[in-house]
Amino acid sequence: MKTLDEIKKPINQEMELFEKKFRFSMKSSVPLLDRITTYIVKRKGKQMRPMFVFLSAAMCGGITEATYRGAALIELLHTATLVHDDVVDDSNERRGFFSVNALWKNKIAVLVGDYLLSRGLLLSVENNDFELLRIVSQAVKKMSEGELLQIEKARKLDVDEPVYYEIITNKTASLIASCCAVGAASAGADKEVIEKMRVFGELVGIAFQIKDDLFDFGSEGKIGKPTGIDIKESKMTLPLIYCLNNADKSQRRHIINIIKNHNTEEKKVAEVIAFVHANGGINYAVNRMKEYREKAYNCLTDFEESIYHHSIKELVNYTTEREH
Repeated sequence: MKTLDEIKKPINQEMELFEKKFRFSMKSSVPLLDRITTYIVKRKGKQMRPMFVFLSAAMCGGITEATYRGAALIELLHTATLVHDDVVDDSNERRGFFSVNALWKNKIAVLVGDYLLSRGLLLSVENNDFELLRIVSQAVKKMSEGELLQIEKARKLDVDEPVYYEIITNKTASLIASCCAVGAASAGADKEVIEKMRVFGELVGIAFQIKDDLFDFGSEGKIGKPTGIDIKESKMTLPLIYCLNNADKSQRRHIINIIKNHNTEEKKVAEVIAFVHANGGINYAVNRMKEYREKAYNCLTDFEESIYHHSIKELVNYTTEREH
C-alpha cells in the first residue's frame, strides 16, 4: 500500500498552495479568533478530503481557482462541525491534541464554529460558487440527519443493516461524496460526470466508515487507539449488527443488555468484542467493505487513464487498508 505522501505526489504543488490559501481564508482581525484558527490549522489531519477534491478535479478537466475555493469550503464547514461536535460530546481531545472547547471553553468554541461556517458561506457567495455551495450544504444537512438518526437509534438499539447504511451514508459518506462532486464541478464537468463522481465518493465513504468501525474490534496496540469506544457509546456497527441478527434470542438479549446497561465495564465490553470475533462479524464486515470498494473502482472505468486516475484509486485503497 502506498503512503499518503506518495499518493499526493501528482498534486503536491496544488496542495501546498491550498494550505496557504486555506490559512488565509481563516484569518480574522480579532486576535483571539486568529489565535484559535492558527491552532486549528496547525493540527490538521491527513488531509484526505482536499486530496479527493484536487484529484477529482484533475481527472475531470483540470484544477482551477474554483477547486481551491471548493476544497477550502469543505474544510471550513467540516472543521466547524468538528468544533461543535466536541462541545456536544464534551470531548477534551481531537486527534491527540486538546480540543478548542478544552482550551477556550464551550461558548468560545461554539462561536468559532459559527465563524468558520460563515467564512465558508462568504467564500462561496463572494465568488458566485453557488453550485459548490449547494453540493456542500447538502452534505452538511445529511451529516446532521445521520448524527441525529444515530442518536435516536442508540436509545432503542433497534438498528438493522438498512438503517446502519442510512446512518453512515449520511454521516460519513456524504462528505467524501461532496469532495468528489465539488472537484468535478470546479473543473467544469457536466452534470452526469459530477453525479458519477458523487456516487463514487459515497461508495468510498461507506467503505471508509466500515473500516473505521472495524478498528473498534481490533487490538489497541496495533491500531494506536482504544477499542470498544462505539460499544461504550451504544453505537451499533456492522460487525455487531450482523452477529446480533444471527444470534439466538437469549444470546442476543444478553449482548443487548450489556450494551444498554454495562457498557462502561471493561470486562463486559471485552465480552461483546469476543462475541463479534467468535461469530464471524469481522469477516462479514471486511467482505462488505471490499464490495463497496470494488463498486467505487467500477465508477472510474469510464475515465481516461492518468496519474490522477491512478492516485485516486490508490487513495481509495488507502482508506480501506489503513492501520489507524
